[in-house]
Amino acid sequence: MTLRPENPAERLIWTSLVWTWPFYALGALYVVGPVIAWLLGGLAVLTLYLGPAIREDLRATGPVPPVVWAWILGMLVMLIALWAGHLDWGLGLKKTIKSSIGWAKGWALLALFPLAGAVLPIRREVLVRGQCVIGFWTLIIAPVLLVAPYIGLPERIFTSPLKAIGGPGPEYFSVYFYTFDPSSWTPRWQFYAPWSPFAALLGVVMVLFALEEKNRHWMWCGLLAGALMILASKSRMGLVGLVACTLGPRMMPLVLRVWAWLALAGVTASMAVLGGMVLQGMQAAIQEFKGARADSTRVRATLQRIAHERWRDEAVWFGHGTVQPGPHLVEYMPIGSHHTWFGLLFVKGLTGFLALLVPLLWQLAIALVDAARGQRGRLPLGIMMTIVLLSFGENVEIEAYLLWPGLILLGIHARETAPMRNREPIKKGGAAPSACGLTPGVFGKR
Repeated sequence: MTLRPENPAERLIWTSLVWTWPFYALGALYVVGPVIAWLLGGLAVLTLYLGPAIREDLRATGPVPPVVWAWILGMLVMLIALWAGHLDWGLGLKKTIKSSIGWAKGWALLALFPLAGAVLPIRREVLVRGQCVIGFWTLIIAPVLLVAPYIGLPERIFTSPLKAIGGPGPEYFSVYFYTFDPSSWTPRWQFYAPWSPFAALLGVVMVLFALEEKNRHWMWCGLLAGALMILASKSRMGLVGLVACTLGPRMMPLVLRVWAWLALAGVTASMAVLGGMVLQGMQAAIQEFKGARADSTRVRATLQRIAHERWRDEAVWFGHGTVQPGPHLVEYMPIGSHHTWFGLLFVKGLTGFLALLVPLLWQLAIALVDAARGQRGRLPLGIMMTIVLLSFGENVEIEAYLLWPGLILLGIHARETAPMRNREPIKKGGAAPSACGLTPGVFGKR
């Protein structure tokens, strides 16, 4: 089945997806993500403003859903918290401007991509097929990557001069064949991600999208490539995500089945007898899981403890404004990194913490309810579960530039679950109807 983009928004998305590996080869992915976000976000605002005056295949599918407004307001609060933190700690105008640019390349993407998905006439199928095309190219490139450490090829190929633009670190602009795990000195692969654990979560996202693909050839490309990314990255988080984020959404319809509740009641009753053994088994499994990479677990736990204590004692409301170098105890890892929630408390305080928590829980609740009702909610719920899982081991905002297909999907789902009076379905062929329920100049008279 041939799938063609049918409007400029879909063409931009499709081109960006199928060119993922060439962009990575140029060290340009960190630049491409924010550019796409602001282009699509600006296009969404333009379609809302012009209403029926804009070309037919770009007309807004309806007003902005409430949950997307929550994302927009939440990310604006992030910016305000950033400014307040810099002001409190006297970090100066230069650092404030630099951090504000960082916000535009990070946190802002969590609002811009859902806005584009909710407003622009973008079809799910374009995102699904695009992810599977990335999988196809991943499978073609994988043999070279997998043999590289055994035939003497270097770890890093080069670092792009685009790093002059600025970013979290040079690894975001570097091109790798593989890296070595410092704890075991064995090779692990990161594909087109800046490091291996994130590559594993991208593999989970690819599997989730591939499960929605109707063409079996493309579906298997996405499934095999996603599984390869998870296994080759040697990430514990990826293995957990592969199981939880694929099976969890498919089990949600059981909450509406009487027999499922009866079975749960039977299992709960049996725990009175077997609970002790089950608990001991779970504790042993957790310890074994943590022990698989004990050094990494220790460093992460120490970083979280330091971040929490310094947030509580020094900067409750607006945080410290920026991450800070850690001591030798945590191998000089920045305090405020490796955990979205502790990072938010340390950098942006309770204000930033709530600014992410509220829209995240709202979007998660929508996905949970819709997944319980039918198949439409499976993919959004899987994406949300992946983001939640990612937030406990990584900083979500600095990885949004690669998570953007999932973020657009969340916007599409917000549009799909909005009340019918607030939206219009996309016609077959991808174009929104001319009467989309908007008056000219949604943001004011022209």
